[in-house]
Amino acid sequence: MGKSCLPRWRLGRLMAGLQVILGLLVITVSLLCLYKFHSAGYFLHNEDVCQNIYTIKEVNNEGFDLKALHDRVDEVLEKMDSLYEKLDKTVKEMEKSKDGSKKEIKKFLEDEVMKPFYSVHIGLRQIRLPKPQGIRNSTEKEEPLINKFLIEEIRQYITPKENRVGKMNMFGTERVYNTIGHACVLMKMELEKYMDYDVGAYCNDDWNLAQKLILSGCDPLPRRRCLTRASMTYQKPYPINDSLWKLPDDRNVRWGNYQCRNFACLSSKNPKRGYTKCSGCFEMEKENDKWVKNSTLLADFMIEDVLRVKPGEIRIGLDYGVGTGTFAARMREQNVTIVTTAMNLGAPFNEMIALRGLIPLYISLNQRLPFFDNTMDMIHTTGLMDGWIDLLLMDFVLYDWDRVLRPGGLLWIDRFFCKKKDLDDYMYMFLQFRYKKHKWAISPKSKDEVYLSALLEKPPRAI
Repeated sequence: MGKSCLPRWRLGRLMAGLQVILGLLVITVSLLCLYKFHSAGYFLHNEDVCQNIYTIKEVNNEGFDLKALHDRVDEVLEKMDSLYEKLDKTVKEMEKSKDGSKKEIKKFLEDEVMKPFYSVHIGLRQIRLPKPQGIRNSTEKEEPLINKFLIEEIRQYITPKENRVGKMNMFGTERVYNTIGHACVLMKMELEKYMDYDVGAYCNDDWNLAQKLILSGCDPLPRRRCLTRASMTYQKPYPINDSLWKLPDDRNVRWGNYQCRNFACLSSKNPKRGYTKCSGCFEMEKENDKWVKNSTLLADFMIEDVLRVKPGEIRIGLDYGVGTGTFAARMREQNVTIVTTAMNLGAPFNEMIALRGLIPLYISLNQRLPFFDNTMDMIHTTGLMDGWIDLLLMDFVLYDWDRVLRPGGLLWIDRFFCKKKDLDDYMYMFLQFRYKKHKWAISPKSKDEVYLSALLEKPPRAI
């Protein structure tokens, strides 16, 4: 028995020894790999590492025919164009057929062949190949944000786009730079969620995420290549003569991201309406009296009195505040075109303005006005910039208004309110530009607060 067990015992010891050796080898290799990864910085949150991973710093093209690569890619793209046209033609022919089986084949071609084919085609066109005449070094200096993000759609958007003809474009540049706000880097997770979609498909119903990004300084947002959703029951808007002073159809708004589900719910009497600023501005019977009926408050100016200061000169302007476009509606009745700024702060302000037949401008207080210098006849502001605003921020905003207001244009400060102790500071902010005073009124709002209204004219400044 002893002799028969001895070989098995020796074989067991041999196998155990091999297992120990293999185990030690695995541990050694693992430790070496961990050391290499640690040395490269893969376990550290280091932006330089990300740049090393995603940026090609030097490309050695010695012995490599870049022109042949370009020609071959162009040839493939031309064949894909031709094939896509044939598929599209076949699908259109199937649409005319009454055969049910062909309709099923048509649907299959559209959903399972043409859409993926188109996405691959577009993706191939967006591959950045080195130029045959020389490789442009894609450095952090040229494309400072591209390596901050992992979502490919963001990287595609912020990559400078070379002119296809290889010459200067109409703007005098060799490439077009798409921009995003600097704070987008601080909201990387939210921005990547916003840009994570299928090209050509429907966008997520995430305008509230976009607005959060805008208000947090991630402005401008990148463009997206997806289809915006609209209300499934959208109706044609009312005629302009009716729409100015009539609540829009509830079916024309996507209510999913609001507390209310219809315009009646937005009444100031409803404590759960979802917004606090501009209370009552969705009630047309209240809005109908603004700027046309005399008030006991000295700070209330009438539109007719204001326009009488510059008869026939006020044609276009900007209403910078919180509201549903009532000021623009009143000015429209005076043949004056007003653009109204709006953010959807708990209610569909932009939709309401547009459905009334007016022009909403979806910008935040963070953003420079998208108008050229000396172009606006009037800037009117109410309900937005009050005693909460930081003086330095207000200074930047006022200088931007001064930039777009033309010489002789009117700045209408409408019922600005603040604490009495802060009034001198804010009055200095408005008076520092040495505008001509046409109207100036201060009225009490409460025990500790006051209203300030002013109508000021920008001087010529001919230099």
